[in-house]
Amino acid sequence: GEIVFSFEFRGENMETQDVCGLHVAPRGLLVDDDCTDSAPGLHAVDATAEIIENACNLHPACYTRESGLLSVSSTCVMLETRGEIPGSEDMRMDPAGGEHHLLLDKNKEKALGKEVMLLMQALNTLSTPEEKLAALCKKYADLLEENRSVQKQIKLLQKKQAQIVKEKVHLQSEHSKAILARSKLESLCRELQRHNKTLKEENMQRAREEEERRKEVTAHFQMTLNEIQAQMDQHNLHNTKLRQENIELAEQLKKLIEQYELREEHIDKVFKHKELQQQLVDAKLQRTTEIMKEVDEEHHREREFLLKEATELRHKCELMKQQEAQLKQQLSLYMDKFEEFQSTLAKSNEVFTTFRQEMEKMTKKIKKLEKETTVWRTKWENNNKALLQMAEEKTLRDKEYKGLQVKLERLEKLCRALQTERNDLNKKVQLLQCQLSGNDQPLDLTEEDYQACKTPDPPELAVVNTSSQEEAGSQSHATAILNQECSTGDVENAVVASGIDSVD
Repeated sequence: GEIVFSFEFRGENMETQDVCGLHVAPRGLLVDDDCTDSAPGLHAVDATAEIIENACNLHPACYTRESGLLSVSSTCVMLETRGEIPGSEDMRMDPAGGEHHLLLDKNKEKALGKEVMLLMQALNTLSTPEEKLAALCKKYADLLEENRSVQKQIKLLQKKQAQIVKEKVHLQSEHSKAILARSKLESLCRELQRHNKTLKEENMQRAREEEERRKEVTAHFQMTLNEIQAQMDQHNLHNTKLRQENIELAEQLKKLIEQYELREEHIDKVFKHKELQQQLVDAKLQRTTEIMKEVDEEHHREREFLLKEATELRHKCELMKQQEAQLKQQLSLYMDKFEEFQSTLAKSNEVFTTFRQEMEKMTKKIKKLEKETTVWRTKWENNNKALLQMAEEKTLRDKEYKGLQVKLERLEKLCRALQTERNDLNKKVQLLQCQLSGNDQPLDLTEEDYQACKTPDPPELAVVNTSSQEEAGSQSHATAILNQECSTGDVENAVVASGIDSVD
């Protein structure tokens, strides 16, 4: 057989190993139905099957069986291994759960052992090693398709998880912003309340000061009036002056009273404005509290929905991890088989070196033969002329041969027709003999023929006579054709005789 391999290794950890263009065609290793008990043939087929299994995991493989030739061709097989086993970090982070993982691994190994036993039993039911190999390749192709579908589902789930995480981060940021806005509004409300309190205290203090000033002014004015009344008797001359001073003081008092009233009106307006601002701030606070309640409710609902989805995704992820562990165990088995295949390839390289040495020897012989070719070339040119003449004769012979073949086919058809007629007539003769003799049913006849024998029919005898006459006429016609063909030559006689023998 022929084993052709081309592969490539990258890095010390062997991240990717490509085994491309695998073609295995062991010749003469098929087991026929007649020699199924021969141990060497079976061992040879099993050996080739093991080589193919150890070489690579056959992706949808093609098998053909033509004249004792088993050919297997596969596409490029990608084996990807990592330096570290996924899930080892989880084992390091959680040493307490290591025993649980070991128990799970043991259970997985037991389940795999059962699956392997079932697969071996199913393979033992198959008769030929080609069917076993085809079943193994189908099983592996199904596993590859399942692995691809699982990887696609993992990618989709990862994308969904990333989107959910982004939405969660966005909602958390909005929630934090709302909390900050709420805290800012509360701080602003507190500052407004403090400012209102300070304004009230300042206004009260100013009002007290104004009252004290007014009391002082009124007291001072009363004292001056008493002094004026006391001095009126004494100082009649100064009454006019005092009256003028009183008028001036009255005007000043009026101005002070007017100013005080204006200040009181301004203070009332300021109080009303502050009350309106306080009401507006209270309304805004109430509205923000309602919005915050709605946001909290929506966030709570979304959180419950996300928790449900997260639990489902975790369950699916655990199932995917279990399947991934099973596939990794299978991949380790295939890696061991590939190492065995690599050792066989080293042996084939040694054979190739010996073949190269033989090629060097053959080059020396070729140089010697080139000298002889010059001598033979002249002879070849002379022979070409003779061959052209022979070719012309051959074309004539071919035409004659085709005519003979057509005649032979006609004779074969006639012989077959005569044989069918002869068989029918023999049956009818047996029926007639049975009818005439009145014996029991012969061994060669069927029940229908026997029933036909019991119920004779005069028209059937006429048919038999006519068929016998037709048989005699056809035989005479065939002999005449044979005589005509025999007159064409000895070669034609030999061909016709061989054709008749083959038909008989």
